[in-house]
Amino acid sequence: MLRLSRLTDYAVVTLSAMARAQGRVLSSAALAEQTRVPEPTVAKILKLLARDGLILSVRGAAGGYRLDRGAAEINIGAVVAAVEGPVALTACVEGSAQPCGIESCCPLKGKWDPVNAAIRSALESVSIADIMNPAHCAAKTGAAA
Repeated sequence: MLRLSRLTDYAVVTLSAMARAQGRVLSSAALAEQTRVPEPTVAKILKLLARDGLILSVRGAAGGYRLDRGAAEINIGAVVAAVEGPVALTACVEGSAQPCGIESCCPLKGKWDPVNAAIRSALESVSIADIMNPAHCAAKTGAAA
């Protein structure tokens, strides 16, 4: 089973809360209260998302975080990459930092790349706005709501 971490799920929940705030600056404590995700976890998520440029960190007494762009412009693939790293089903994908013990003689070398690309493409086709508005996502993909 392919499964994303709970941290990625919480990141999507946090981004959804930030999108509902419509550009307001929110602290990690305020987001933790809204989402019911523990504050240390929210703080960790916010740092990861800010590092990848998905949100902006605002310094000062009234500081916190806000979305850098609209929810429709933030795709799930970018969230997964920010929290988990690049999407790769196996260690033997192009550009992987993980060594493979049978790489030199593996008959499947490079064969997983199209699968990884398809999964990345699927994740990139769904935005935070789509997740917040499932009916919109179903209409977009032609699925029943």
